[in-house]
Amino acid sequence: MLSEKRKEAVVELCRALIREKSYSGEEGGVAATVKKHLEAAGFDEIIVDGYGNVLGKIAGKRPGKKVLFDGHIDTVPVGKESDWTYPPFAAEIHDGKVYGRGATDMKGAVAAFLCAAADYAEDTGRDFAGEIWVAGVVHEECFEGIAARSVSARVKPDYVVIGEASECNLKIGQRGRGEVVVETFGVPAHSANPEKGVNAVYAMCEVVSAIRALEPAAHPVLGKGILELTDVKSSPYPGASVVPEYCRATYDRRLLVGETKESVLAPIEKTLRGLEAANPAVKAKVSFATGREKCYTGGEISGERFFPGWLFGKDEPFVKDIVAELRGMGLAPSITQYNFCTNGSHYAGEAGIRTVGLGPSRENLAHTIDEYVEISELERASESYYGILNALLGKA
Repeated sequence: MLSEKRKEAVVELCRALIREKSYSGEEGGVAATVKKHLEAAGFDEIIVDGYGNVLGKIAGKRPGKKVLFDGHIDTVPVGKESDWTYPPFAAEIHDGKVYGRGATDMKGAVAAFLCAAADYAEDTGRDFAGEIWVAGVVHEECFEGIAARSVSARVKPDYVVIGEASECNLKIGQRGRGEVVVETFGVPAHSANPEKGVNAVYAMCEVVSAIRALEPAAHPVLGKGILELTDVKSSPYPGASVVPEYCRATYDRRLLVGETKESVLAPIEKTLRGLEAANPAVKAKVSFATGREKCYTGGEISGERFFPGWLFGKDEPFVKDIVAELRGMGLAPSITQYNFCTNGSHYAGEAGIRTVGLGPSRENLAHTIDEYVEISELERASESYYGILNALLGKA
């Protein structure tokens, strides 16, 4: 159990993080707060990389495995602050809850694992085999896993703990996410003489109808590999008196274990080629969307929007060790999967690193008005992270 002093510390650190507004690309203030905490807590090494990720290391007295705690420090925007019952960046406490943007997603978790890492090092006198790493990661709300690539390349962890909200249950997998772009191409003309052109929107209507008939794969644990249309845009826009020469549709594709870029696009490619063969007016292509954003450091982050799914078995030795330790502490985590995408898409999905997720609060509080985290959840998460460290580093 946490002492009263340690309970107060994790709550106050959570509040300090929330007070720093940190939309994606604007994480400088919260990164400085994390760095200041790492310095005060006596971390052996503190790094701020080119993206602005903040990393801290505590080395044990003996060589061993590396455990990395990952938590993103960017948040989605607030919207209208006047819609909030309590100011979104004041981190006020009411009825045992800390309110504010990022409380659940996911500054509460970051505070909890920063404190747990320092507490574990203090209690063991650093007499453990291995290294504890913590990472406050930027731009996750835009690119799940892209900035994390820089973290894992530097740390080379043996285990990763994702701090996304889970009500302190243990998550051993997730569906990934791909942003699929379908484009159709026409010939512009005055709309008074449409026969002189080729309407790209009409072609897109055929494409959308055909794609809707496709059945994405399903997984017995992760569920359906959803392919859902999310927007359609034509060009020129507005298109007064002009037959549109271009149309773009975007699909959200939820990815399952083992799916690749090629396997996801293949059935769509086949559908498009079939439509083109049947109708010469249809000219289309499919690809994954790419994004490019500025970092608060002045650097640039970019990547293709393809973030793989991943899943570990309940009988994996490291999963069993964690569960046994937590249950031995009187905690009772269930073993489930995330319903949303996380930085685990890189660590587990791309790099194959043994990864679990555990974090305070409920996932349906993320991105909401009056977002909060319960103080009892912060405390339970910090205890759980301490237990995970003991399970992975304390048994050597």
